[in-house]
Amino acid sequence: MSLLKKSLSSRVENVEESKEELSLLDLPELTLECILEKLPPSSLCQMAGVCHSLRDKCVSDYFWERHMKNKWGGVIGQAAYREWKWYVASKRGVKEFKHGTQTQRGFLMSYFSILWPFQWMKLKVDDGIDSCKMRSSLVVDSVMNWYLAIETGSFWFPAQVYNRENGHVGFMLSCYDAQVSYDSQTDTFQARYPAHGRRGDATECGIPWKRLRAPPVETCSHDLHISDCLNNLHPGDHIEIQWRRNKEYPYGWWYGVVGHLESCDGNENHCRCHISDTVVLEFRHYTPGSRWRQTSINRKDHREEGNEVDGFYGGIRKIESENEISIWKLMWPSQVMD
Repeated sequence: MSLLKKSLSSRVENVEESKEELSLLDLPELTLECILEKLPPSSLCQMAGVCHSLRDKCVSDYFWERHMKNKWGGVIGQAAYREWKWYVASKRGVKEFKHGTQTQRGFLMSYFSILWPFQWMKLKVDDGIDSCKMRSSLVVDSVMNWYLAIETGSFWFPAQVYNRENGHVGFMLSCYDAQVSYDSQTDTFQARYPAHGRRGDATECGIPWKRLRAPPVETCSHDLHISDCLNNLHPGDHIEIQWRRNKEYPYGWWYGVVGHLESCDGNENHCRCHISDTVVLEFRHYTPGSRWRQTSINRKDHREEGNEVDGFYGGIRKIESENEISIWKLMWPSQVMD
């Protein structure tokens, strides 16, 4: 700030001496960059409509990458980035672009009617600037375009939504894949969930930020996740495991912890559960006695296990992040907190 004040003061003195009007573009590059760094996205958009020189600076990825990370970093993952790149490639007329599943391609077909983000900016272009040339000169795959596409709700992106509800199997703590869109008026999201069995896509509105996360793994909701942590599971470890009601449903993720075998007395000095082929998984948000309170899997030969009554358990991921664990626990019913 001292550098900024000193530079501005010097410029003002020079202007007073020369009787000329001070222009923002007269500032040193470093000073102007410091000013632009402090502007919120809406102000950067307004500045981009002032003139060619400011537009070139304000649309720079350098400024927008920070805004992208600060606002969307917690809900945007690699899957969303791939879909955005595929969308950009499609806009450019690319016929073949390596992308994920056919289901994801289907979602993206609806993006072609997107209201291009710069229309949201409502730029007031100077009389001396050709607006058609200005639009054509914008970089389609810029970070600014991506930010505005999300901000306006034009771009639906893959994320996961936490759920806490009384379902058919009792009190459920789960997380499901969805395509989500942001609503800036309510500062919430709406979601489209994959079709369940013969049903069409389910939708939900008014989803708060705390119920959203970027998918922690790349596995599609209809595919079995390959578990790479089975040999390292110990009692007390926190895990997520895929679960689905039947073979026609997509997987969701259930939160649980690794428990002790019935033959173990719980004494750490004598516990051998970590070397047993059987791993006990506990879902403590279910009441004691519930058939969904506990299940077991084979450490050496685990695939999908289950039946049409209790549902099917799939792949497992070990949760290493304390932040992830705390988010799950915040959704626990108070009567089962420990």
